[in-house]
Amino acid sequence: MKVWLVAGEDSGDQLGAKLIRSLRELAPRPIEFGGVGGDAMAAEGFHSLFPLDDVAVMGYLPVLARLRTLLRRIRQTVADIVAARPDVLVIIDSPGFTHAVAKRVRKAAPGIPIVDYVSPSVWAWRPWRAAGMRPFIDHVMALLPFEPEAHRRLNGPACTYVGHPLIERLSELRPDPGEITLRERRPWQLVILPGSRRSEIERLMPVFGEALKRVRAHLGPVEAVLPAVSRHRSLIERLSAAWDSPVDVVHGEQAKLEAFRRARAALAASGTVTLELALSGVPMVVAYKVSRIEEAVARRLIQVPTIVLPNLILGENAMPEFIQAECTAEALADALVPLVEGGEARSAQVQALERIDGLMRLSDGDQPSLSAARIVLASIEP
Repeated sequence: MKVWLVAGEDSGDQLGAKLIRSLRELAPRPIEFGGVGGDAMAAEGFHSLFPLDDVAVMGYLPVLARLRTLLRRIRQTVADIVAARPDVLVIIDSPGFTHAVAKRVRKAAPGIPIVDYVSPSVWAWRPWRAAGMRPFIDHVMALLPFEPEAHRRLNGPACTYVGHPLIERLSELRPDPGEITLRERRPWQLVILPGSRRSEIERLMPVFGEALKRVRAHLGPVEAVLPAVSRHRSLIERLSAAWDSPVDVVHGEQAKLEAFRRARAALAASGTVTLELALSGVPMVVAYKVSRIEEAVARRLIQVPTIVLPNLILGENAMPEFIQAECTAEALADALVPLVEGGEARSAQVQALERIDGLMRLSDGDQPSLSAARIVLASIEP
């Protein structure tokens, strides 16, 4: 059995590694793997056609700067797949790269089933992409529970919710009884998450620092922990050193997860981290700022009432969000104080967070990677 996988960045590499393990566990016969992946897939014995860094590029300007390399790697990937004639091709996220590969493979070798692992955000912007995927995608494996209905509504390919990989990490995200006690004990702990991209960090850090100062002025002593993204460690340390209100900058995944398990509340940039906080049961205030050009584009294209993933899953704006001009230190502090202090606002958000778990769990209790592996195997004709 031949299964070719094509990832385009680190997050896809992580998904690919788990999928490889699950495919080996479930497959009725040995599997030969090929395609494009990174270090996590390599640890599973996967041999990538070329280094993942060659195509792991985000943003218009970086893509233009490396366009020649990207086009060459697309051609090389397509040629390898067409020559190998795998039983199925699984493309993983990164639609700018992986969809370009899938379109060309479908044209050159239309008999190869193509499964897309991670749905593009067609429900949020550029919804016409859903119908545009039908000619070259046979099945979409979605990470968010509302995405299959979005594809049905938008005339996209067949789509199945296979579960978010965070479900497999609930034991790391959930506090133990001792950590639950710490959440209730003074001084309360506030976790601060200014984003993972340099532009996010530079825009949000000054506002977050001032918001922390206002929270402490209202509540008294509050412990503040900031889990720093490793590649922007020096930037975060420099910007946080300028705050009037001190913060403990920590590093590494385990330190971040420990901060989540102990946190009374969180101030976070919009992104996947809000889903991690939600599954940890941490009430949060969400903020975001982009450039004026990006804002103008977003206002024309984004078609959802919220950009906060837990809110989208819940179908209600349970977590307050402050975007662009609304993202001020005063507004953030005013929303955070009652979440830390306790009362109606905190209780309402805690109850909403408790619903997230049921909405994200798979009905059969399966693990996401196993659920995805079953769909991949089912796509192979006997």
